Amino acid sequence: MRIGNIILDGPAVAAPMAGVSDRAFRELCRGYGAAMTYGEMVSCKGLLYHDRKSKELLAFGEGERPIALQLFGDDPKLMGEAAAMVMEHRPELLDINMGCPAPKIALNGCGSALMKNPELCGRIVEAVVKASNVPVTVKIRKGWDEETVTAVEVAKICEQAGAAAITVHGRTRAQMYAPPADLDIIRQVKAAVKVPVIGNGDIDTPADAARMLEETGCDGVMVGRGALGAPWVFREINAWLLHETVVPYPSVTERMMVMLKQGKLACTYKGERVAMREMRKHAGWYMRGLHGAPAFRAKAGTLTEYADLERLAAEVIQANTL
Repeated sequence: MRIGNIILDGPAVAAPMAGVSDRAFRELCRGYGAAMTYGEMVSCKGLLYHDRKSKELLAFGEGERPIALQLFGDDPKLMGEAAAMVMEHRPELLDINMGCPAPKIALNGCGSALMKNPELCGRIVEAVVKASNVPVTVKIRKGWDEETVTAVEVAKICEQAGAAAITVHGRTRAQMYAPPADLDIIRQVKAAVKVPVIGNGDIDTPADAARMLEETGCDGVMVGRGALGAPWVFREINAWLLHETVVPYPSVTERMMVMLKQGKLACTYKGERVAMREMRKHAGWYMRGLHGAPAFRAKAGTLTEYADLERLAAEVIQANTL
């Protein structure tokens, strides 16, 4: 898949997920074969007001390349100014968030609320493209609700304004993350534009990725929740789509070692106190499907030190090893 002058080495990319897709998680996904990762969405106003947190969200390591940094906002002028600031970090791509359904984003006119105003979407893309020296992409949803399904219109307008690729999540904002993603709307977008289209929604397994590609004709897939507690999903998807090979699912010991690696990286980048607080949810995801998972998730919710994570991993391995 080629986006502007960037050539990706695989079919699956790691989604931008607020509060999840930090540097430690991205490094794991990239290490397991994600063709590209996306940084957590950053407020254009936060950047322009020199908010410390917003600036921190733009940090990434050289080993993560290629990486897309993502902005959100509803003012073309401010988005253009923020895009110019992002260029200082030298990402491979700059993505515009037009799909976030979170109330604090959407109810302030940003994220998925933009799906109600296709003309504004075009003006935002035009301003960001003008300020950027890397390809600009957009991430959209099916629409705002079933009465406002605007994905095809927004995609065409964004392409005309200079977008180099479009990611489509097959649900409206009203649907949030249920029911199952609508693959037909992704197919319609793919048929309507010439730039690459990435399909997003319900990609948990290699079979899900294959179905997305087959039924929509899209150029690649974006994995979000399917990678939570399972960054190796990219290895599995690549093996099947590129080589029709089934990769054995990681053992409990390997899963816990990956969890510990993520925790160690998080401590390096954020400090132990912050890292362990944020690892509580990640550790819970790593417990899915394991014997004793409810109790282990409860323990994960009390993590305060890296040593706590080590003890938890040891307990899980012991409880799940014959």
